[in-house]
Amino acid sequence: MSTDRYRIESKNPLKGHLLPPTDFQHIFADRSLAVALAVKSVNDPMLQQVRVVHIPSGEIVFETSPAPLTS
Repeated sequence: MSTDRYRIESKNPLKGHLLPPTDFQHIFADRSLAVALAVKSVNDPMLQQVRVVHIPSGEIVFETSPAPLTS
C-alpha cells in the first residue's frame, strides 16, 4: 500500500464541482492534486484557511492562513 495519501482539511465549507461539499474524507494519492483542489475548494484562500495533510505522518504539507487584519 502506498504511503502517499493526503487529505484536505478546512473549517470552512468546501465548494465547487471539483470536490463535492460532503466529501471531507476523500483521500488523494497525489500531493500536487490535493493542493490544487484545496486552493480551488474555498472561496478565497487568502481569507479562509485550508490545508493538506499527509495522512501517515500527520504532517501538514500545505496550508493557507487568513491574512492578518489591518487597521
